[in-house]
Amino acid sequence: MRHQLLHAAVLTPGGQWLVQHRAESPVQLLDGPTAIVDLAAEIQHHIRTTRNCIR
Repeated sequence: MRHQLLHAAVLTPGGQWLVQHRAESPVQLLDGPTAIVDLAAEIQHHIRTTRNCIR
C-alpha cells in the first residue's frame, strides 16, 4: 500500500482474500494463502525492478 501498488486487502472468514489494486478498480478474490503469496511476490518484483530503473 505504501508504494500505491495495492489499495486494500481483506481476509474473509472463509480464508479467501478480497484485494483491490486501486480505489476505482474492481475487487479481486484470491483463493487462499498461495494466491496472496503470489501477489506479494509480484509486488516485490515490481518494486525491485522499478527501483533499479530509477537508480
